[in-house]
Amino acid sequence: MRKFATILLFIAVIAVISSLLGQQAWSSDGIEEIKKRGYLLWGSDAEGGAPYVFPDPKNPSRLIGFEVDLANAIAKELGIEARQLQNAWDSLIPALKRGDFDIAMNGIEITPQREGEVLFSKPYYIYTEQLVVRKNETRIKSIDDLKGKKVGTLSGAVAQDILMNIGGVDVKVYSGQVEPYEDLALGRLDAVLLDLPIAAYYAKPNPKLKYAGNPIGEGFYGIAIKKRDSELKNTIDEILIKLLKTGELEKIYRKWDLWDKTQEKLFQAIKDTGFVGLEESKKAPIYTFFPNLLKGAGITILISVSSMLLAVVLGLILALMKIYGRPPLSTAAAAYIEIYRGTPLLIQLYILYYGLPNIGISLNPITAAFIGLGMNYAAYEAELYRAGINAVPKGQMEAALSLGMPQSLAIKRIVMPQAVRTALPGVTNDFIALFKDSSLVSVIAMVELTKTYSILAATTLRFFELGLITAVLYFAMSYPLSLLAMRLEKKLKGSKR
Repeated sequence: MRKFATILLFIAVIAVISSLLGQQAWSSDGIEEIKKRGYLLWGSDAEGGAPYVFPDPKNPSRLIGFEVDLANAIAKELGIEARQLQNAWDSLIPALKRGDFDIAMNGIEITPQREGEVLFSKPYYIYTEQLVVRKNETRIKSIDDLKGKKVGTLSGAVAQDILMNIGGVDVKVYSGQVEPYEDLALGRLDAVLLDLPIAAYYAKPNPKLKYAGNPIGEGFYGIAIKKRDSELKNTIDEILIKLLKTGELEKIYRKWDLWDKTQEKLFQAIKDTGFVGLEESKKAPIYTFFPNLLKGAGITILISVSSMLLAVVLGLILALMKIYGRPPLSTAAAAYIEIYRGTPLLIQLYILYYGLPNIGISLNPITAAFIGLGMNYAAYEAELYRAGINAVPKGQMEAALSLGMPQSLAIKRIVMPQAVRTALPGVTNDFIALFKDSSLVSVIAMVELTKTYSILAATTLRFFELGLITAVLYFAMSYPLSLLAMRLEKKLKGSKR
């Protein structure tokens, strides 16, 4: 026991030392240290990130995009090279503050909330929002026609705030740029509102989609820099001014078909040394987020309970087919169990929601979530039931058959009552795990508790407070199940005595 405690203490000490060394390595990342290092680390999300940063279709190992060209141009002015680090878009700011990279550049809109957390360079692009609808859509001509409609947008984007402020709009948020346009083309959404560069790349070439009205609103993209790196900010500001004056910035944007009359205003904005963006708005009281989080928790409970019911019933059927069925039923049951246990749940959800429409089957998000989770967990429940059935002495079944009892009746009255009693604690534990795994359905546009948290946190940057509340809600949902599992175990032990 002492040796085990010593090992744990040693691991803890190593972890603390590594953490401190890691922090120190990143803490001295001023402009001179970056030049000495020889490369500029910039964070962005290349997943569905065109035209900002995305893999070259001809060479997926190479990243391209107008921000890739801009990062290279900035690094060239510094006399070094640029290196991109992959990070989820809605957590770029927290990762930057943590010290994962020197700067974050990925179509990050300069907003009051973000200005309270990081420094921003002078703006390098003026964006507008573009509404997109299906080709045959005649009801929606502008954002004024969106009330009562399902509209997709990107989590944490300014477009999301615009839709929320309209009121009466059923806003569907996504973590990627590709998925909302796919859902729009499939008829799952009525419209999509996103930044014009995104719409120009993903929606304009799609023959099933069209622009609805002119672009609305104007805002600035800026390079996010850690609060302590004012020297780096000043250097990047000078480089951006130089790139604009020399025409290099315009050259990059024309290459990606992003230069328009709106960008001509950029010179005045970037020349104005007094540009600081909007004033930071006051943070709302934490209790104002409770209704959203509770609604997300309700959806989590609905998905988890319904999925578990499917898993329990289907798992029992699979177990009986595998043990008592004959080929090909037993073979099919065994194959189902191994395939579902051997492939990631995330891939299964993607196939159900995004893959099935290719063969003419289109499921809504809640149905796909219910079926996906239920069918996945059914494979694990089947193995729990199989273990319970095998724990019943074979002599009991043989005795029942020798007395003339049909096999089906013997299974129902003799084997299953004992098998279920043995499997129940494991099933309860799986139910608890299912509550947490339900967070994965956010990839198919289901806004459950975890997705609600990520949306609110990305918008307000209050990751810590909202994270604690979300964790408490999950604990409140799962702990009663833990108590139930313990009671069942005690009851089963008592019955065995």
